[in-house]
Amino acid sequence: MALRRLQAELLDLNKNPIDNVTVGPVDESNVLHWRGQITGPANSPYKGGIFKLDIVFNTDYPFKPPKVKFLTKVYHPNIDEEGAICVALLKNDQWKPATRISQVLKSLVTLLEQPNPDDPLMTDIAEIYSTDQAKFQKNAKEHTKKYASA
Repeated sequence: MALRRLQAELLDLNKNPIDNVTVGPVDESNVLHWRGQITGPANSPYKGGIFKLDIVFNTDYPFKPPKVKFLTKVYHPNIDEEGAICVALLKNDQWKPATRISQVLKSLVTLLEQPNPDDPLMTDIAEIYSTDQAKFQKNAKEHTKKYASA
């Protein structure tokens, strides 16, 4: 089930690419392990950055969510230092088998545009985001320049 579903989703992503996102299997012989990258959205402090992703699908996909993490360091309240991501769509208790990887990728672009300080992995960054936008923007831009430059 997982292999057929992933092949169909990959075909769909190739036909209907997502703005600012490239993604695909690491190796053609293993469709369960993908790599991707998101170009920082223009309307965010991540503009111009290249953020690499690691995506691992379980053989139970789509009944279990993929494991997605950022390989590039991101200064963000919902992304920790190890690249773990706090987004509702990827939580086991909120995952739905009808959810497609394209929706996950779009939600990650949205997360870069609109952080959610109410559900943070990085409480210190969430606090700065909530209380000092200028400082957050400055820190995120500096972090992007340092770690996510092409």
